Amino acid sequence: MKKDIHPEYRPVVFQDVGADFAFLSKSTVETKETIKWEDGEEYPLVRVDISSKSHPFYTGKQNIVDSAGRVDRFRRKYGKK
Repeated sequence: MKKDIHPEYRPVVFQDVGADFAFLSKSTVETKETIKWEDGEEYPLVRVDISSKSHPFYTGKQNIVDSAGRVDRFRRKYGKK
């Protein structure tokens, strides 16, 4: 196996911006943001739109996640007049 070709796994906090939920996991993702976690340590932060706390498969109910105004734009274009 070649040395130094595999990415380094490190602890990263993933934060669901719609559900006010965060979890600590290992990842190779690069980010400039950091957050102070429950254990007092500072970890890189990755913001996500959907997680297990907001996905309809896990929650049993459908939420409309509209982070870019797409739903309103669709309703204006195709909605009843």
